[in-house]
Amino acid sequence: MDEKGAVEAALFSSAEKIGVSEIAERTGLSEEKIRHALKDLRKEYDDRESAIMIAKIGNEYKMMLRTEYTDYTGKFAKAEMTGGMMRTLSTIAYNQPVLQSELFKTRGPRVYDDVRALVEMDMISGRRSGQTLELTTTKKFSEYFGIGSTRVSDIKKWIEAQAKNI
Repeated sequence: MDEKGAVEAALFSSAEKIGVSEIAERTGLSEEKIRHALKDLRKEYDDRESAIMIAKIGNEYKMMLRTEYTDYTGKFAKAEMTGGMMRTLSTIAYNQPVLQSELFKTRGPRVYDDVRALVEMDMISGRRSGQTLELTTTKKFSEYFGIGSTRVSDIKKWIEAQAKNI
């Protein structure tokens, strides 16, 4: 078995981020061989400037599309989130914590459906604040977009960097 190929297959087939120990458990490879394969794979993807990258998120890894190529995915794949949901999510992420009642003033009544769907997707969480919800992003949000941090300041910097790339 090609060790690097096995690690690459594990990353490709995993919908969530995955740790070295989990790859070892499922492939029978040693953790040392997996770490070496991950290092080689990350370098190969970077060296050839691939649209795909292997992101390290904490102590886990995820194969994902580089941000600069995400415009092309909508032409081929069904979006998990509508454009409106993405705008609602980015507004929450940039201004968090934000009250749902304040979000309603800028986004309109669609915010209620968007928030419900985003909570179900575990992209945001809501905490009661009087008669409304105080909304923040979740760890899954940061992992999904490959931000590498859940700190509000890091998320805001990441959003600003993405806006410059548009």
